[in-house]
Amino acid sequence: MAAARDWVAGARPRTLPAAIVPVVVGTGVAVGYGRFSAWRAALALVVALALQIGVNYANDYSDGIRGTDERRVGPLRLVASGLAPPRQVLAVAAGCFATACAAGLVLAAVTSWWLLLPGAAAVAAAWFYTGGRHPYGYRALGEVSVFLFFGLAAVAGTAYVQMGRMPWLAVAASAPVGLLACALLVINNLRDIPTDTVTGKRTLAVVLGDRRTRLLYVACIVIPFGVAAAIAAAAPLALIALAAVPFALAPLRLVRDGASGPRLITALGQTGRLQVAFGALLTVGLAIRF
Repeated sequence: MAAARDWVAGARPRTLPAAIVPVVVGTGVAVGYGRFSAWRAALALVVALALQIGVNYANDYSDGIRGTDERRVGPLRLVASGLAPPRQVLAVAAGCFATACAAGLVLAAVTSWWLLLPGAAAVAAAWFYTGGRHPYGYRALGEVSVFLFFGLAAVAGTAYVQMGRMPWLAVAASAPVGLLACALLVINNLRDIPTDTVTGKRTLAVVLGDRRTRLLYVACIVIPFGVAAAIAAAAPLALIALAAVPFALAPLRLVRDGASGPRLITALGQTGRLQVAFGALLTVGLAIRF
């Protein structure tokens, strides 16, 4: 029987920065344009967190019933470990998706009904990542989805629901945020290459192989700093995001030196801290405009 701490672990708290950071950055854009709305930002955060937690439980369920999580180095999985019955995990995932839909419906009602389309796409992407007959997460498309939904859609969408329009700065800011979210997935899949290969789970890391996956991770970490420097042409204080460079050094060193297994779990946590630091600094830089 799963205890409360097991359900918390199943929600995979280390992945939650991927949901929080884009909403904060999108809100920073809105603040910079003088269009901040606290309650709309809060609802956007509910949508993002509910989707992130929902997809974590949905992945737990789908991978668990397929048997692809029987041998894992990473965080606890409820279904694969036998701590919770699959139907219970599925019900919790569905509840999270329902919460995201409810909050998104309110935002669509007060902003624009066309938001229902990307909202429905986000829920579908969350489920079919590992769910359904042909999960795209098993076909090397996970990083594309993460970039689109935890970068472009989340950052630009958060700005849009507060401003009623989508400024180019929101789209530009979504690129580094999306890449850092991808870095979390890349390092997670790098760790799982041996087990995913055995179970037939063809993630992008499995397709690329160990060496090229490490290069991809480096790119996902380094490029955001270049984008932040480019954004500074319009929002000069965005340069303060470069102060997050020290947070990048430790995980880059681990990945460069060939870390594997539990050491990559350490690097995953460090990547999450980098994402939070970068996102917080970029938000300040976007919010304070001259």
